[in-house]
Amino acid sequence: MPDINGTTIIVALAVLVDFVIRVIAIIVVPRNRRPTSGMAWLLAIFFLPYIGILLFLLIGYRTLPRRRLAMQAEINQFIIDSTDGMELVRRDHVWPTWLESVVELNRNLGAMPLVGDNTARLLGDYEATFAAMVSDIDKARKYVNVEFYILALDPTTAPFFDSLKRAVDRGVTVRVLMDHIQSKRQVGYKETIRWLTEAGVEWELMLPLQPLKGKWQRPDLRNHRKLLIVDGTVGFMGSQNIIDRTYNAPRNIRRGLKWKDLMTRLEGPIVAGLNAIFITDWYSETNDLLTREIHPVRQQPLSQALDCQLVPSGPGFVRENNLRLFLALLYYAQERIIITSPYFVPDESIMYAITTATQRGLHVELFVSEIGDQALVHHAQRSYYEELLRAGVHVYLYKAPYVLHAKHFTIDDDVAVIGSSNMDMRSFSLNFEISLMVRGKSFVQEMRSVEDGYRADSRELTLEEWMRQPLRSTVLDNLARLTSAVQ
Repeated sequence: MPDINGTTIIVALAVLVDFVIRVIAIIVVPRNRRPTSGMAWLLAIFFLPYIGILLFLLIGYRTLPRRRLAMQAEINQFIIDSTDGMELVRRDHVWPTWLESVVELNRNLGAMPLVGDNTARLLGDYEATFAAMVSDIDKARKYVNVEFYILALDPTTAPFFDSLKRAVDRGVTVRVLMDHIQSKRQVGYKETIRWLTEAGVEWELMLPLQPLKGKWQRPDLRNHRKLLIVDGTVGFMGSQNIIDRTYNAPRNIRRGLKWKDLMTRLEGPIVAGLNAIFITDWYSETNDLLTREIHPVRQQPLSQALDCQLVPSGPGFVRENNLRLFLALLYYAQERIIITSPYFVPDESIMYAITTATQRGLHVELFVSEIGDQALVHHAQRSYYEELLRAGVHVYLYKAPYVLHAKHFTIDDDVAVIGSSNMDMRSFSLNFEISLMVRGKSFVQEMRSVEDGYRADSRELTLEEWMRQPLRSTVLDNLARLTSAVQ
């Protein structure tokens, strides 16, 4: 009988543990998960079993702590109850036959109703957007609610911060929410926090990772929303963060990168809904439910008014609200679809919807950046170009050195969507996002002007050009695409 030494035992145990991990992974990983995501996780675990399983235990589940899930359910019911009967929409213009079902879908998913008699103005100039925000903050008399993915004090944003200080000095309540991890990564984070505290602003971190304070959830969840509400009468939302358009990153400055964003300024009943989203997030972080700021809807008929519906989404909701909205609109489109997404890394359902649209004879355009600020995401995005081009999608590359960061799309001449959500798997599953669906030809026409500007500053990618890509680029793109499915 051969001697069994310690090394042999260790090797045998390692083989056994490796086998057990693989068997358990096959059972556990695919459950309630997209096939592409499940396959990516299984590959990671099979190739790197110990590292793969540790990563899966750390970021393999997108659930929030039970307390936060319960709070989200509570606030959803509160919104439904407090907005019952708010569907103040005039039917003086013919709706597309499919729109009613989309409105019902959004109400069931995100609890927010469709409301009429709103106005919306698009803001595409980076510095002018800050100036518009400052102008409205300087008129505040009751409160200013600020919620941004990134909030950083720098020379570009200093006037915005100064307007918050002036509001506090007038006796206005100013509250600020910012994503913990992403804001902390920015240059001058400590100075920003110190400034807010000394100015008398009430500020909180969103999704904080502070284990010693009992604050912990999956570490790669983010609150990606960008909102500003002034007195419940004026609201801003869209893609722009409160930071210089270079994001103050040395690598961006060396490359000359500048962000191109799109925000919308809102007035009307929809602002109360926007504030309700802020109240939801404030409650999640502070346990303070600002019911005193739930305002009755103003019934003020306007000429050429817009019907608007907010769709909040994120891991606090049972379903992927933004993905379902996007899919419904893509399939209902009858003439054309024009999409702008800086990080276009879709799941299979979005790709099927877009390529099916071209096969139905629709004109489909996609605006993306020629260059990327995040190498892995940019290469994953590139991996979809061949399939899109072969399907007949017109892919436009917004010229360097600008990073087209706007997030919106239009359906025919009837409906537009603008917000914080990219068309990528992270935005569908891991980020808290906010999307605004607008019905109104005047708003769609304004969006068309924005799209025309993009087209003038872009070049159209052809299939012939794309097929000349070197093999190494194709390999890198496909590897990046595989990692993007690990959710």
